Amino acid sequence: MTTTAPHRCAWAASDPLLAAYHDTEWGVVERDSRALWEKLVLDGFQAGLAWITILRKREAFRRAFEGFDPAVVARYGEPDIARLLGDAGIVRSRAKIEATIGNARAYLAMVEAGEDFSTFLWDLAGEPERPVRHGIADVPVKTAKSEEMSKALKARGFKFVGPVIVYAFMQAVGMVDDHVVDCFRREPSGARRAKV
Repeated sequence: MTTTAPHRCAWAASDPLLAAYHDTEWGVVERDSRALWEKLVLDGFQAGLAWITILRKREAFRRAFEGFDPAVVARYGEPDIARLLGDAGIVRSRAKIEATIGNARAYLAMVEAGEDFSTFLWDLAGEPERPVRHGIADVPVKTAKSEEMSKALKARGFKFVGPVIVYAFMQAVGMVDDHVVDCFRREPSGARRAKV
């Protein structure tokens, strides 16, 4: 008896790690503030690179940034920057590392002001969107909502949060369901759950 592999979005077919990420995480609604911050940081590190590069280094990033705890990362200084620049397991970009530290401080400033990061983002996103996408050519690189969210994040001091980065983030955390119509993962957003 032959089994047929499930049909998934074309971008995820080239690598088993991408397929696993697509099948269990991408597009799953995430509402945890710390997890959202981590994903936004990783999408910022992706700028100019392929997502598979970041995905392969994700565990090294988590170790290097001590679990992406904003309260810890916000205290980083020059010795930490030097340590991170010497870590071959991550993307060694001074600008992106410094942005991550600044973004941790921006995150904490929001918390101190009584503003929940998840609520802030989801209020901007609204209900998860389910546009019809027949193929990769139908998927935009940014939208009016990603431009609005980018502007709002920049106003709070975040960096590496341009509208293209933000749209990739919105796709990843379930704010928009960009699984193509014949992908086995396309289902009502509320029904998808992470399996990791």
